[in-house]
Amino acid sequence: MRDNRQAALEYHAQPKPGKVGTLITKPFKSAGELALAYTPGVAHPCLEIQTDMLKAYDYTAKGHTVAVVSNGTAVLGLGDIGALASKPVMEGKAVLFKAFGGLDAVDIEVSHKEVGPFCEAVEAIAGSFGGINLEDIKAPECFDIEKRLKQRLNIPVMHDDQHGTAIVAGAALLNALSLVGKSIKTARVVINGAGASAIACGRFLRELGVRDLTMCDSKGVIHTERTDLDRHKGEFAIQTPLRTLSGALHNADVFLGLSRGGVLNNEELLYSMAEKPIIFAMANPVPEVEPAIARAVRSDAIVATGRSDYPNQINNVLGFPYLFRGALDMRAKAITERMKIAAAKALAALAKEPVPDALSEYCGRKLRFGPDYILPSPFDVRLLPAV
Repeated sequence: MRDNRQAALEYHAQPKPGKVGTLITKPFKSAGELALAYTPGVAHPCLEIQTDMLKAYDYTAKGHTVAVVSNGTAVLGLGDIGALASKPVMEGKAVLFKAFGGLDAVDIEVSHKEVGPFCEAVEAIAGSFGGINLEDIKAPECFDIEKRLKQRLNIPVMHDDQHGTAIVAGAALLNALSLVGKSIKTARVVINGAGASAIACGRFLRELGVRDLTMCDSKGVIHTERTDLDRHKGEFAIQTPLRTLSGALHNADVFLGLSRGGVLNNEELLYSMAEKPIIFAMANPVPEVEPAIARAVRSDAIVATGRSDYPNQINNVLGFPYLFRGALDMRAKAITERMKIAAAKALAALAKEPVPDALSEYCGRKLRFGPDYILPSPFDVRLLPAV
């Protein structure tokens, strides 16, 4: 851990602090080019945009630039560390947009935790960008922030912690169910966790066809007799005698964890699940159950985590760069549910395609659709056109 810490600090500090910068995209080597890039030439595109604001897409970087916006209230596994402390993560997100989606991105850290002031700040600068990627904002504020910005802005807005996770987890579930021969309409799904990602996953899985869904939070099953539920958790309240995670997992086909490490490190819980269980242990950095433990107890299980050092990583980078790229290329005004479903199905379909030998060699193992390969590799160049 100390070695990783030192390496990470050096990586971010040397030879120049930070991970992103400015790239000049036009020739700029003469007085004539200076006159085009700035005064007097720059006045002409300004006047064109004044006449027709859509021409900003023709003469500026707006159409290929995303704002990565956070207030630092739910950063990775670090919690509410503040807006400025979240900047390395937001710069990292900008790097991913560029590396995988070919989009430029600018990180913006807003030091407002309240919904109203945060939204006002984003609304004030939104015209500079082709899309807004909301990041690491805690629930329940994140739901209201996204809803308000989607209503008020005419560019795509998406809270990736919600929808990026849901899209990739949805794709993984479609493929895992096909491998074990179960139907999404009859599968018993248990979600452990009720934060932003879990609630978004629950909503999205219902869109994909899940009908039997039980959600648990830190107090147990979310059921209709509870009086402590906000309106978001309330969407998942069901009439059931079940009260605990252990009870919910009995004969469950799917466990989807967005909670805390180790909660499934229990042989009895794993044995209680249905035949050929699907276990998505996505807590980071410590999953709800280590894959080796899960497979030692249930050799028939398909296991996925949020970590890159295990097979079947449920990684948002499989979704958001390409979803935004498609939306911006088409000058879409929103990212819709149909787009998200299409993206999940495209991911699922790509994982079933033969994998180029060069990609298998790069990843250090033979990649082939099956229990240990239910999602494409993040380094698969076919992701961009597919999604």
